[in-house]
Amino acid sequence: MQTHLAAQDDDVWYVITDGPMKILKANTDVPITYGAPHHIEKPQDEWTAEDKRKDNLDDVAKYILYKTLDKDTFSKIKMRKNAKEIWEKLIQLCEGNEQAKENKLSVAVQKFDNIKMKIG
Repeated sequence: MQTHLAAQDDDVWYVITDGPMKILKANTDVPITYGAPHHIEKPQDEWTAEDKRKDNLDDVAKYILYKTLDKDTFSKIKMRKNAKEIWEKLIQLCEGNEQAKENKLSVAVQKFDNIKMKIG
């Protein structure tokens, strides 16, 4: 899935891991400190085509995730507001917490042991 998302746009995986991109500009009203300007949110009427593309990346990522899910899974994530939250919920649903992972491993080991006992 990571490869598929990254193949759509280099920055799509970024919005999955770090959340929606914020469109910023340098704040010229505040002096530069430590060699770096302060940034403020850029008004939409100043956005360039590249800014608009970056703002849309979260929607692109959500669309890709939505179209890969079955109805049952979709119903569990549809209330999430951005792609990062959707991804985190999918990880929780698929992998579970540490205790759930340990339980799955224990069950798998027991099944394996039962197979070995039947063969012998």
